[in-house]
Amino acid sequence: MLSSKFFSMKFGCHTFLFFKTLAVLLFAPGLYAIESSSSDTVQKFQYQSALQSSQDAIGRVLSKHYLMDDNGKGLTTNYFLGKPFIISMIYTSCYHTCPMTIRYLSNVVEKARNTLGEDSFSVLVIGFDGQFDTPQRMKYFAKKQGINKKGWYSLSADPDTIAALTKELGFVYFTSPNGFDHLVQATILDGEGEIFRQVYGETFDTQLLIEPLLDLVLDRPKSTQSFVSTVIDKVRLFCTNYDPRTDSYRFDYSLFIGMFIGFTIILMILFFIVREYRAHDLIKR
Repeated sequence: MLSSKFFSMKFGCHTFLFFKTLAVLLFAPGLYAIESSSSDTVQKFQYQSALQSSQDAIGRVLSKHYLMDDNGKGLTTNYFLGKPFIISMIYTSCYHTCPMTIRYLSNVVEKARNTLGEDSFSVLVIGFDGQFDTPQRMKYFAKKQGINKKGWYSLSADPDTIAALTKELGFVYFTSPNGFDHLVQATILDGEGEIFRQVYGETFDTQLLIEPLLDLVLDRPKSTQSFVSTVIDKVRLFCTNYDPRTDSYRFDYSLFIGMFIGFTIILMILFFIVREYRAHDLIKR
């Protein structure tokens, strides 16, 4: 009797599992497709809205925000006014995207400094995880990524300041199972704190970062700059060209050589015309 009841229960369980498996095989693909489609739509919408917020920030002037450097010393965003600067938002517990982004940014910044000068602009790396991105953690992050050097600033702030700053920068982020999801962007600001350009991606074309900096550093005259210095900067801007073979910028002297040759030819032609005119005038006399 017991074995008969056990067999009946076992058979019933197997029957239930069979029909459950059959139902999953028949209907799960459709449900999965609907779920995937919905998930993709949400993800696409989030990316597009984040990108729109980032682009809408261009032309906005940054307010005065209170930050701390990696030694715990307080300073404000106004400290960096007077020359262009770049802001890159990261969180220190990120183990892949943020470190890779900063290392790549460091390589491009080095190329830009070789072209524009060591002190031509600053780079601010700011931890947006206000609860955990402390000055100590920012210092460790900077050292590990090799950006603890001149012209680089590893900064942190309280959550309220981070919320206000990221809103002005158009930097959108939200928590996820892996930490945070966010648009990878480097924000370029001019010497007055106005957002000039946004550069996106963990890696990007060198020109996307350096061309705006060329414009800001060399094309815009400074109030304390003399006329001669302004002319020199204009010449540097005009003659600095991108070399795709080396993925770097160089000052092209060929323009001056061409101008010198052209000017010499014009002088020689004028000299020949004047000499012939005088010779012809002497013959008439």
